[in-house]
Amino acid sequence: MNRASLFIPLGVFVLILAIGYLGFSLGNRNELPSALIGHSFPPFTAPDLMDTGRLISREDIVGRPALVNIWATWCPTCKAEHEELMRISASSDVYLVGVNYKDDRAAALRWLADYDNPYDVVVMDADGALGVELGVYGAPETFLLNAAGDVVYKRVGDVNRRIWEQEIQPRLARMEVKEYATNP
Repeated sequence: MNRASLFIPLGVFVLILAIGYLGFSLGNRNELPSALIGHSFPPFTAPDLMDTGRLISREDIVGRPALVNIWATWCPTCKAEHEELMRISASSDVYLVGVNYKDDRAAALRWLADYDNPYDVVVMDADGALGVELGVYGAPETFLLNAAGDVVYKRVGDVNRRIWEQEIQPRLARMEVKEYATNP
């Protein structure tokens, strides 16, 4: 066995490391691809969290730009983003739709009573069926819809002030959704 053949395993190992490094560093992990971008928000019918006798459907949330936020009480990141959602609700005209994902209704109602409710409407997705239609990986995830009900943006992870100001609000401004001046 010659000396050069001893370096072949080392070379293969270095090549695997390089490919792994490049593969994991491509793109933003919070911008996972979505087959829904540029397509209509899927049809659905689900109970209203606040009034289970009322069913909410796609038709109830389209017709104006909407921010659809997937959240759950078991999700620690959802708690971290909640204050920003409260600020967004108070400072903009965007229609804010909550989708309570794979959660207990009593826990979700308690959460909204304890931390306030930023949403215009809250859809109950106890079995995750709507989440499957949306291609949800987990919570939180947020979708921005235009007035026609087409998905124009998807965010995996929390919506924080930076994400709002740099990614979501400029898209809403192009859709002519007002944001009011607020104190930071």
